[in-house]
Amino acid sequence: MVDVVTNVGLDIITERLLNGGIAEPKFIAMGTGTTAAAITDTVIETEVETRTSGTSTVETTGSTTNDTYRVVGTVSATATRAIANAGLLTASSGGSLFVHSNFAVINLLTNDSITFTFNVLFNQ
Repeated sequence: MVDVVTNVGLDIITERLLNGGIAEPKFIAMGTGTTAAAITDTVIETEVETRTSGTSTVETTGSTTNDTYRVVGTVSATATRAIANAGLLTASSGGSLFVHSNFAVINLLTNDSITFTFNVLFNQ
């Protein structure tokens, strides 16, 4: 899975570090679009299903203690879907796109689900 922190995502990071005044980007959305993620993205491509509120933690995945913001959550399909992208957003609808990811298509049948794990590593 390829993760891209968007321009708005960078703003979220700095604002949250400064004063915590922006909503936490913990809502997970999935989509069927296959266009490559870009730093100018404001939405994921062809979003389907209801977003889920993920569980966020601070982890160490790199070389510095607590260098990773992790969000884990499961999204279920209400119909047959070919999922190819996902994102972290600041709200259950609308909101700002923090991270946009593309990956090889995952085919789902009705009632299938995907558990997404977003690891946003802050590296020096």
